[in-house]
Amino acid sequence: MATVPNVDNKRYQGLIISIALFLSLIGALLAFTFYTSNLLERNTALIDQTNQVANSAQAVIKDLFDLDSSYGEDTKSPHIQRALSRLEQNTTLITNSIAAIEQGGTITDEEGNSYDLPKIDSNAQTNIAAANEQWKALEPKIQAYLKDADNVMVPSADELTQAVEQAKTSSLFINDSLDSLTKDVFNSAERQATTIRLIQVLGVAAIFTYFLIFVFFFVRRLRETDAEALAARQETQEIMETVNTGLFLLDKDLNIGQQHSRALNNIIGSDSLAGENFTNVLRGRISDKDLKTTQQFIEQLYNPRVKEKLVDSLNPLNKVMLHNLSEDKNLDNRFLDFKFSRVYDNKDIARILVNVNDVSDAVYLEQRLEKERSQNDMQIEMLTTILNVNPKIINEFIGNTQAHIEKMNNILKNPGSSQYELEGKLKAIYREMHSLKGEASALKLHSFTKIASDAEDKLHALQNQGQLSGNDFLPLAVHLDDLLSLSNTIATLGERINRSAPTAAKSSTVQAPVATQNPVADHTAGNADFDGGLDIDLDNEADDDLLSFYNEFTKEIAARQGKQVQLKSTTLTQTSIPANLAKPIKEISIQLLRNAVVHGIESPSVRHATGKTDVGTIDLEVQDNGSNFMLVVQDDGQGINYDSIRNKLIQEGRFSTEEATQLSKGDLLKQLFSSGFSTKEHSDEDGGRGVGLDIIKAKVKEYDGKLNVNSDLGQMTRFVITLPKA
Repeated sequence: MATVPNVDNKRYQGLIISIALFLSLIGALLAFTFYTSNLLERNTALIDQTNQVANSAQAVIKDLFDLDSSYGEDTKSPHIQRALSRLEQNTTLITNSIAAIEQGGTITDEEGNSYDLPKIDSNAQTNIAAANEQWKALEPKIQAYLKDADNVMVPSADELTQAVEQAKTSSLFINDSLDSLTKDVFNSAERQATTIRLIQVLGVAAIFTYFLIFVFFFVRRLRETDAEALAARQETQEIMETVNTGLFLLDKDLNIGQQHSRALNNIIGSDSLAGENFTNVLRGRISDKDLKTTQQFIEQLYNPRVKEKLVDSLNPLNKVMLHNLSEDKNLDNRFLDFKFSRVYDNKDIARILVNVNDVSDAVYLEQRLEKERSQNDMQIEMLTTILNVNPKIINEFIGNTQAHIEKMNNILKNPGSSQYELEGKLKAIYREMHSLKGEASALKLHSFTKIASDAEDKLHALQNQGQLSGNDFLPLAVHLDDLLSLSNTIATLGERINRSAPTAAKSSTVQAPVATQNPVADHTAGNADFDGGLDIDLDNEADDDLLSFYNEFTKEIAARQGKQVQLKSTTLTQTSIPANLAKPIKEISIQLLRNAVVHGIESPSVRHATGKTDVGTIDLEVQDNGSNFMLVVQDDGQGINYDSIRNKLIQEGRFSTEEATQLSKGDLLKQLFSSGFSTKEHSDEDGGRGVGLDIIKAKVKEYDGKLNVNSDLGQMTRFVITLPKA
């Protein structure tokens, strides 16, 4: 329903009064014309009636003379009967007509039509009185004759003779009086008609003159109004063509108004916007979700019960990105900021005023500043890690990062054709990425962890999509490049610290050359070669630092998981780890410690309910048996729930209920170590992707080792890793 604009009634008050007066004059003239027409009709009826009385009087006299000359004729003859009937009718008509003319009453003609006679003036009253006087002298004698005229037994010659004699005397006076009456009535009607015509002419002239005056002033006022409106439109047009923001109005149906600022075309990127539907303009340029939200948002703006300030905070088009739909690929997507304001008509919401600005430069600047801030935060984070972590661990991390990235790069280079090869490729990359993420998380390098987690999200999605192709792995190259860039940053920061450190302190400071930029092989992943390793002068407390590193690592995971953990070890600081096993022992330790905290140790409330201490205990022990090196990680947590593994296998559709029931504990453990399987309901930074145990199994297999798992439900879980030293 269209909204009627608010008008200034005072501005049109004169026009309304003039039109009302003009219509009143026309109404008065029409009423006067109707009245005079009625009056003329009554005068005409009066003239007709006087003529009829005169004619009836002549007929009465004629019939009296005829009856007198035919006296003695049979009264039942048709001639006598017709004469008597006419005489009786005319006598009655004259009597009634004279009375009606005198009193101005109502008469009825022979056809049954009734007429109201007007009041007559004094001259006419004199004439009708004279005629009536003569008629009253004649009428009784006619009635006396008519009483027994058709009765042959009663002689009526005398009554007829008296009526004839009286008629001879009265007929002349009656005719003269009626003639005078007719002339008086006609003259009176003529005077009235002349007066009516004069009044009508004057009325029409007055109305026409008033109309001319009205048209003159109306056209003059209309021209003034048009000039004002034209000036206002010109000013509005100048404003609309000058402002740098997009301005337009929206109705309830989300149609853009006919007037909008010129800048709107450039901002929106469309030449024709007037009258277009706002949703059609935005469709395809913003997401369908944002488009639907925009429709609902504008509907709420038209809801008078919703406060404008409250709904403004829900604006979905605040700095929204508008996608480029033109064929010119050089044009970037633009960021637009839409502001919506209600336009009121009295207390009703008439329109929505939309103000749109191109804020692309500001948004891009914010993004650049945010990126620079993130880079600064990342460098501070890395610098904090370098300054607070043993240089040996930093050195190992950089070396391991290089090794992981190089290995993933080589895996990506291997094309793979069958689904089996692609799935193996996916699992291998997943293990390397998860292992790298674990080391970064242990060092509290959150930037590393975030990039690795994003990569894991893509890998997890690939695991669940079913059919794989070589192109599915291409996006991973970006993550590898970012990880390598961060690794180079750590190496660069270490080198800068080394150059600025005092000479005496350099023996314990990281010595790292700058890594080369990553050449991307076969557009799959980045890789970098270091010119040399990190030169570190280790003291006797290196193993103490490793225990401290593991301890901080477990406590940080426990804090994120809402648990309390204490790490114990009596052999780590007393046993030397063979150089060729240092890397796998560390990777396996990280995965086992994370697994113990996430899956083994219960929350304090659960432990308290089962009679345990709130703080869980993890024992990490190493042992050199001559030819073999042994790693043991044991926790006093909830143990391995084989029924839970069996149910999860059924839930994921890996086995049917009947098949899962037949699985032994050994079979269930094998499934627990399979890639992508986890009993954790929801994945997070610390677990739930089913990769940690898969990494352990792969590492043990890579080094020809042995893996033993022992668990007591509700009490403990122990992992024993045996790796040959040779």
